[in-house]
Amino acid sequence: MAASRPKSALPIGIAHFSSIMLPPAEFAKIAGRAGFSRIGLRLHPAFPGAPYYELPVGSAAAGELKSVLAGEEVEVFDIEFFVIDPSFDASSVEATLAAAANVGARRLSVCGDDPDHARLLSNFSDFCVLAERYGLAVDIENMGWRVVKAFEDSIDLVTGARMENAGVLVDGIHFFRNGAALADLRANLDKVKHVQLCDVAGPAPTKQEEMIAEARSGRLPPGEGELPLRDLVAVVGTAASISVEVPLVGSIAPETHLKHLFNCAERMVGPNR
Repeated sequence: MAASRPKSALPIGIAHFSSIMLPPAEFAKIAGRAGFSRIGLRLHPAFPGAPYYELPVGSAAAGELKSVLAGEEVEVFDIEFFVIDPSFDASSVEATLAAAANVGARRLSVCGDDPDHARLLSNFSDFCVLAERYGLAVDIENMGWRVVKAFEDSIDLVTGARMENAGVLVDGIHFFRNGAALADLRANLDKVKHVQLCDVAGPAPTKQEEMIAEARSGRLPPGEGELPLRDLVAVVGTAASISVEVPLVGSIAPETHLKHLFNCAERMVGPNR
């Protein structure tokens, strides 16, 4: 069996979407051996038909994951992905929150897609209340095709909710592609709890389907595109956790993909943190 790579001095995480074809235990093993200290897991579908995995409390799958996490010295950081739309009901996903807490997760990732702001705020707050019961925090991520489109929309929602366990997730593509600047990040750094690094090249897409395609299959490893990610990392410092999210596209092996992502992230994060 391959040995784990030495971990970075400061923990770097990897999102499950980077190799979503891998079940949680296998993903944790390969991520740990690539050098990552933390993983995110996709335990809830991001959209109808999207891949995800279930880890019911007490299940063999959950037990296997815990064993791998201990052996590879990796921890679960965040759980994806919850869409707060008009039909959202926090109580309907309580089993997933219990599963998240059971494997040691700390945070949950959500997006906002309800045009009724009062209802969106209420449902987001209700989700934060439920998450708190399980020792979890909730981070809102802006996306160009959602109602919570820009970084400022995420900040407004967290400010309005006034929940201690509510935060903002900054994703490299969504942050810069939807009009935010580093000055906006500096002004709201106290609310930013998680930063996902990914890169991109070329003009920003303007149509919804193009935005979705770029986010799901057009990302580049950190440092291989045009985004000012080094500056972003320098602004964040140690104020937020850092992870990488670059979906595997093509026939490259997951082991090769994750090792390359770790190398890129370590080069970018190390000098700034």
